[in-house]
Amino acid sequence: MSGLLKFAMGMDWVSTKLSKVAGWAVLAAALISAGNAVTRYGLDMSSNAWLEIQWYLFGTTVMLGAPLVLKLNEHVRVDIIYGKLRGKGPVFVDLFGLIFFLLPVMGLLTWLTWPCLLYTSDAADDLLCV
Repeated sequence: MSGLLKFAMGMDWVSTKLSKVAGWAVLAAALISAGNAVTRYGLDMSSNAWLEIQWYLFGTTVMLGAPLVLKLNEHVRVDIIYGKLRGKGPVFVDLFGLIFFLLPVMGLLTWLTWPCLLYTSDAADDLLCV
């Protein structure tokens, strides 16, 4: 087996394991959301910390679950058009989405967050890397 194939299989294994964490993060976010709604409207108490936790859990779900979703080809797309395509049509739609949507967004996020990884904390504060 070639080195790249071993690497790909290793990444698939890691993605599968991390997707389990994503699944638990979804459950935790749902429970926190329900608990927050009960305390907010039933007990008239609230805390922004619970909302922050929900956002962090949502980010965890997306970032750790996305690789497995892409591997299983279960990501969101316009099924009205995609479902009617035959032959190589779905492949071209997937390639178009990856090249014109996923890669530019990943490039933009990398470009925007890279300074936060390179600079010290004082310089990072000036760059809005809080």
